[in-house]
Amino acid sequence: MRHGIAAERVDGCDHPDRALTAVGQTRTDAVMKALVSRGVRVDRLISSPYRRALETARLAQQAGLAPFLDLDERLKPGGSVESLVPSLVGNICLVGHEPDLGDLAAALLGLCSGVIVLKKAGLVHLRQSGQTWELRALLRPALLFDQQDAENSSA
Repeated sequence: MRHGIAAERVDGCDHPDRALTAVGQTRTDAVMKALVSRGVRVDRLISSPYRRALETARLAQQAGLAPFLDLDERLKPGGSVESLVPSLVGNICLVGHEPDLGDLAAALLGLCSGVIVLKKAGLVHLRQSGQTWELRALLRPALLFDQQDAENSSA
């Protein structure tokens, strides 16, 4: 899962303390509630320690997506997210950044880098079957709710 809409970069530079915007919080909360209302649950969330990803993961946890939340430095932008894969057991949701998550999904599926792109608060669902991975879903937030749903979730 990619983090929600965050504050703009300052002078084109990324910063770990960039928070979700008010719109980002509302939209991400609506996405998490829509996922949970459709029966999506995971055993654990593992998040980048960057503020925008952690805020996204906390909204997911508050919505009931997962009972546990861990942080992992490998999910920082440009981190070695692929090194997490061998240790993942059960239904796990990684919360992080693009292009890292999209490229990880593409690599696991045997595709070229850049062919899977996650929108903000978007989700790619993969399942391992033996030694191979299969794509179960690639969800844009707009597929889960309409604008009216997002506005109602903030009320």
